[in-house]
Amino acid sequence: QGFLLMGDDSAETFESYNVDHVRDTFKAILQMSLILTYGCALPIIKMCRMVYRLEDEEDDSESLDLVDAYHQSAQTLNILRAFGSGGFADINRLHGWNLDFVEQTGEDSLYRAFAEKVNESLHFVRAVGIDTQGPSFEKVDFFTAHDCDLLPIEEALTRKDSTTGKTYDCSAHMLFIKDPSAEDLEFIRGINNPLGLKVTTGTTPEQLLDHIDTLNPLNVGGKLSIVVRMDAESMREHLPGLIRATQRQNKCVLWLADPMVYLEVTPDGHRIRDFDKIRSELRAFFDVHEDMGSHPGGVRLEMTGKSVTECVGGEGCDVTEENVKDNYYASPGCDPRLNGNQAVELAFLVAERMRKRAGLKPIQ
Repeated sequence: QGFLLMGDDSAETFESYNVDHVRDTFKAILQMSLILTYGCALPIIKMCRMVYRLEDEEDDSESLDLVDAYHQSAQTLNILRAFGSGGFADINRLHGWNLDFVEQTGEDSLYRAFAEKVNESLHFVRAVGIDTQGPSFEKVDFFTAHDCDLLPIEEALTRKDSTTGKTYDCSAHMLFIKDPSAEDLEFIRGINNPLGLKVTTGTTPEQLLDHIDTLNPLNVGGKLSIVVRMDAESMREHLPGLIRATQRQNKCVLWLADPMVYLEVTPDGHRIRDFDKIRSELRAFFDVHEDMGSHPGGVRLEMTGKSVTECVGGEGCDVTEENVKDNYYASPGCDPRLNGNQAVELAFLVAERMRKRAGLKPIQ
């Protein structure tokens, strides 16, 4: 078993694209993965979705030079490969970044205690003769994902592997779908990529099982993830029935939390999220899986490595409704994101919950 960490940075425009933005989001995801690795005592699968949008909401894909968009996407992938294999992901560097975050919290905070435990573990590893400067500690596997929204583009990027004969959509490692049409299902059932299916309060157990049979007819473990998009109260009411249906038919699915459902709008029109509401949705996700005896397999967070002020709350930063406009970059109509410090703080909270699930002592 393992745990999937997916960062979703998809609220800015093509015009705002730059290498530093990609680097900072990559950095935040790696920081979170180190915390989760220690807390979960499980391998962490690291994944991101990076989407850049049109400046004008009224535009559509036909008005964008798709060749330029393709080149920008290829550049982003090359940047991620370079950062993942060129030493930027060094474990010692990651822990140093987390210590920088901890310095912004209180003297008796959970985060300081957690960081000290990670520090002790690294010292122990070095003491028994393991070289943390070696290649295995400097490189990282990093995957990409996106929503399967435009079938003509997905079809154009689909290839048959010359060695296995299997078909893959090469636009991303993993593809996500929500409320799929018959045409969507026909395409996506024919590719061998890992798939993610988004479910809401409107999804019935019968609908879920039908989609599972279509998307993963051989019941292969790891092939299909179920992304739960519900608020805390709805999750406690509806998620048990969906889990129970899959358990009764022994369906192999990975359950992912998407705790970014709750939205508010400030008096001056900024869309924001509350950190405490995000945390309560995560708590509900873990509570339900604990009650059902199922595995909480991962989390998808709308986040960025930039110091944005789009979500209010969190101990590691001072973002309120009054100063939310100070560093607000989300494009009109796009959902607000956690900034780097808020995302790292949430990783600490998830790691502590996973420690409890694994039967490990809580960080004191």
